[in-house]
Amino acid sequence: MLRHLVGPGVIAIFIAVAVAFPEAQQPRKPAAALKHVTGWIKTSSYVPPKTPWGDPDIQGGYSNVNENGIPFEKPGNLSNQVGEVDDSELAELNKERNERALASAAGIGGRETGAGPVHWYEHYNVDNSRGWMVVDPPDGHIPMQTAAAQQRLGRGGRGAAGPAPAAAAGAAGAAGRAGAAPAAGRGGFNEGGRADSWLDRSLYDRCITRGMPGSMMPAIYGNAYDITQAPGIVAIRYEMVHETRVIHLDNSPLSGQRSHMGDARGHWEGNTLVVETTNFDPRSAYRNGSSKMKLTERFVPTSAGIVEWSMTVDDPETWVRPWTFAMRLTADPDQPLFEYACHEGNYAMRNILSAARAEEARAAGQK
Repeated sequence: MLRHLVGPGVIAIFIAVAVAFPEAQQPRKPAAALKHVTGWIKTSSYVPPKTPWGDPDIQGGYSNVNENGIPFEKPGNLSNQVGEVDDSELAELNKERNERALASAAGIGGRETGAGPVHWYEHYNVDNSRGWMVVDPPDGHIPMQTAAAQQRLGRGGRGAAGPAPAAAAGAAGAAGRAGAAPAAGRGGFNEGGRADSWLDRSLYDRCITRGMPGSMMPAIYGNAYDITQAPGIVAIRYEMVHETRVIHLDNSPLSGQRSHMGDARGHWEGNTLVVETTNFDPRSAYRNGSSKMKLTERFVPTSAGIVEWSMTVDDPETWVRPWTFAMRLTADPDQPLFEYACHEGNYAMRNILSAARAEEARAAGQK
């Protein structure tokens, strides 16, 4: 994927850095006995090592597998909770969430086909870092939509339906209290619905993209990512769908072209990597955001091998105020990116379409 996004010169830089500075590529194991997270972490007193060119060094292999099962918004059964949960409360929540994930295993691949053995999946026996993901507003809920957004999207309430992959793990990932989903197909993220053509299926069904921030979110497998740094550049590769984001650390002009992953520019604020992304393709814009949507990420290293990640969604045409959600990235040198080969193994698309034709033929024969 990288070859489609950057030129040979940038690739040469990446190779040169990896060869010339192998110490910058060494994975770092996370600190033991990490406590749960309280609130929105914007900075940290931890000082990470430096790259040979002087940037904070956060590169290496990471996983968000332990964030599986975290509700996106504050759950209703915790509505009376003042502040975040404490360690003992989170331990009990983790136990309940893991039991629920295991109990629902048979339905992952559909009741008729079965889901395969548990070891095929990564979202069991996880150790969540927090009680819920939304950290701002402080009530743990996505703000209300603007009147213009309710008119544009044809529905009201909090949030808006968006990329489904993050919720596929039973994590409630990007779903939250999302309200009704728009009609499926024709390039969107929504699963199910019509199967008259491959164009009726979601971008995820078709192995095209999980979008942004969908690619950052935990799922039932494929939770590894790789962060690679070079002078003036940070690249993030994702295992699932195997997309690559190339983030330029300068003030170079944006391309003006809209894409599924947007157009990103980053900079360092002390030891925190801040990335602002705009220019999203409307077919994959997060939660049906408008053309003015800006996503701001903060990668805050808090200890060796731990990065606290947050994303602020700012779209004045869709929500009445900006809002932020967060999760933890944990270094995992034993989990290198595995080839996803989505198109090569995408029997689901062929089978969905052929099954729809078989259903049509059966219905025609009954007339």
